[in-house]
Amino acid sequence: MAASTLLHQSLPIATHLVTQRQSLAHPTGASRRTCCSGRVAAAKQNCIKFSRHQPKIMAAAQQIEPEVFEETHEAERIDGKAIAQAIRREVAAGVTELREKYGKAPGLAVVLVGTRKDSETYVRNKKKVCEEVGIASFGETLAEDATEDEVLKIVQGFNADPAVHGILVQLPLPKHINEQRILDAVSFEKDVDGFHPQNIGCLAMRSRDPRFVCCTPKGCIELLERSGVSISGKSACVVGRSNIVGTPAAMLLQRRDATVTVVHSRTPNGQEICSQADIVIAACGKAEMITGDWIKEGAVVIDVGINAVDDSSKKLGYRLVGDVNFAEAKKKASKITPVPGGVGPMTIAMLVQNTLEGAQRTLSSGQ
Repeated sequence: MAASTLLHQSLPIATHLVTQRQSLAHPTGASRRTCCSGRVAAAKQNCIKFSRHQPKIMAAAQQIEPEVFEETHEAERIDGKAIAQAIRREVAAGVTELREKYGKAPGLAVVLVGTRKDSETYVRNKKKVCEEVGIASFGETLAEDATEDEVLKIVQGFNADPAVHGILVQLPLPKHINEQRILDAVSFEKDVDGFHPQNIGCLAMRSRDPRFVCCTPKGCIELLERSGVSISGKSACVVGRSNIVGTPAAMLLQRRDATVTVVHSRTPNGQEICSQADIVIAACGKAEMITGDWIKEGAVVIDVGINAVDDSSKKLGYRLVGDVNFAEAKKKASKITPVPGGVGPMTIAMLVQNTLEGAQRTLSSGQ
């Protein structure tokens, strides 16, 4: 290579590193540092080789040592939409196989009481996904003032129906209905929501397997495992202790040999505990409560929350955020789920996966 070419390559590198030496030696912020030793070493050798032609390069070469440079860091986003879509494809293939083997399709029954718009939307989306994967949909919609006995009668009917392999009671129920009594009435063999005490009890015990696991926590674990995150031996923090997400999520992490701490409203040093965790599952129900100082460098963050906050710049006057301050957390985490598009799509994907698994167990046993 001609001397002029080498000089041309070396001089910008050498002089730039000399002039930037002070700032490069002391990077600031939460950015990742990446070594550039090889490139600097090559430049230094080029500078020395042709120092007789350019004293300025020689002077620069004497000052150059391998350095680090600041590279803007942003956590890898865990794409819940893509992962959920992959799971739905797997379920669809499983449904096709089941039809070919037994001549029957899995069946999911949904019980809706009242006319809450959000509940109606959830039920409509569930039916849409069932149709997509080939699961038969059954449903009953009752008036807001339906009695508890009327709801129980519907549940008992689905319990006895052999075409139904999964039953979901859409929550919340109207205040005059005892929610626990209704959920306990769902056969644990068709409890695709995973809320039955027998399923929760088995989840809590070693060497016991529940028939079904709660959909959202199960989805959180799927996101971790399908994103290549090792759970065994890691420190995990679950923020929130609800029966629907926090408590079963902690159990699932522990079953995979993580060391788990649950942070809740009575935990005096929640931020301190969470900031030491390798894995964080945020399910506290408070918009952006988990700020950057709660997150350990390189931690993996699963944000279960979905909250509407006022935003006049949006057409609807609000925007959706999670329980984690995404803008701050992404600067420290290695992987993080966005809101929306993270955990949300996984819940329905887990529901149809549970329904398929229920049908496989039932049909393979000859029932």
